[in-house]
Amino acid sequence: MPEQERLHILLSNDDGIDAPGIFALAQEIKKIAEVTVIAPDKQQSAVGHAITMNYPLRAVPFHKNGEFFGYAVEGTPADAIKLGVRSLMKRKPDMVISGINHGSNTAINIIYSGTVSAATEGTVLGIPSIAISLTTYGEADFSYAAKFARKLAVLVAEKGLPEGTLLNVNVPAVSEQQIAGVLLTRQGKSTWDDTFDVRRDPANREYFWLTGQLNIIHIDPALA
Repeated sequence: MPEQERLHILLSNDDGIDAPGIFALAQEIKKIAEVTVIAPDKQQSAVGHAITMNYPLRAVPFHKNGEFFGYAVEGTPADAIKLGVRSLMKRKPDMVISGINHGSNTAINIIYSGTVSAATEGTVLGIPSIAISLTTYGEADFSYAAKFARKLAVLVAEKGLPEGTLLNVNVPAVSEQQIAGVLLTRQGKSTWDDTFDVRRDPANREYFWLTGQLNIIHIDPALA
C-alpha cells in the first residue's frame, strides 16, 4: 500500500497511557498502520463518557523506553479522543481503537467503561471504532488480544462498520490455542449490588467507599 494510503489509527484507553495493554496494542497496530496514541495521563476506569468542561485540558508528550510514544491528556478517555481528533491530529484518523483494557467490559460495565466510551466518542465523530478488553484482573498477557485487534482492524478497514455502530470485543485470558472462535452476542444483564462502606479518615471525618458485588445473570448464547 502506498505511504499516502496507509491507515492512520488513533489509540486510546482508560487504564492510562503508561498501561501495558495500550503498549502491546501499539506494537501490533504499527505493523499495519500509522499510529497516534492519545490517552489519559492516569487511570480513568469507570468514568464512563464524562468530558471536561470547567477545567483546562492539557496534553503533554509521553516517552516510553526513551522514545516518544504519544500524548498524555489530563482528562478522560472521551476527552482524549475529542481533543485528539479536533485539535492534536493533523487529519482525522481512519479508525479508533481503545484498549487493551485490563479486565472485561460486559453487561452494565459497558455503561461505566472509559474504554468503551473512548470508542463511542470515535463513533460519534464518524470514525470506525473498536473497544478491546482482556477478561482478567490478574496477571495479564496482552499479546494475543493485541494480535486479534490487528486482524480485526484490517477487516474493519476493508469492510467498514454500519453507521453508528462500534465493536466491543472481550478476549478470553487464555492461550491462543484455546481460543475456539468468535461469538457475536448481545449486552448481558448482570448488574452491581452497590454498597458503601462508611469510614473515617485520620482527622476522624466521615467518608464513603464504594463496594459491592456483581449480580451475574446468565443469558443463553443461542438467544443472543
